[in-house]
Amino acid sequence: MSEPISLPILELIAGVLIVIGAIFSLLASLGILRFPDVYSRMHAASKAGTLGSGLMLLAIAVLAVDLAVVTRAMAGAVFFLLTAPVSSHLLARAAYFVGYEPWEGTVRDDLQDRYSGEGEGIRCESTPPVAKITSL
Repeated sequence: MSEPISLPILELIAGVLIVIGAIFSLLASLGILRFPDVYSRMHAASKAGTLGSGLMLLAIAVLAVDLAVVTRAMAGAVFFLLTAPVSSHLLARAAYFVGYEPWEGTVRDDLQDRYSGEGEGIRCESTPPVAKITSL
C-alpha cells in the first residue's frame, strides 16, 4: 500500500482558497453570460468576481514567505473590495441614464420617479429644486 501524501497545512489552506476563488470566478462568468440585463450582469461580475479574486489573493498571501508579497496581495484584495462596488454602481447609474431598460422581471426601480430622462439629474426629497438661470 502506498502512504498518503502529507501536505503542509498552509498549502492545503491555500489550495482550498484557490479552488473556492476559482469557483466564484466561474460563477461570475456564468452570471455574465446567463443573466438577462446589464444590471444583473454587473451585479454578478462585481460581487462574485471580487470575492473570487480576493480569495485567490488571500491564497497568495497565505503561501508567500516574503512580507512584501503578502503586503502586495493584501493591498490588491483591499483594492478590489473598495473599487469593484463603486465602479459597478457608477457603471449601472451610467447605463440607466443612457437608457438601458431593466429586465421586465425587475421588482423595483428606485430611480423611476426621480429621474425624468431630460438630462436634469436625479430629484431627491431632501434637496429643494434649483432655479434655472436663463441669462447673466
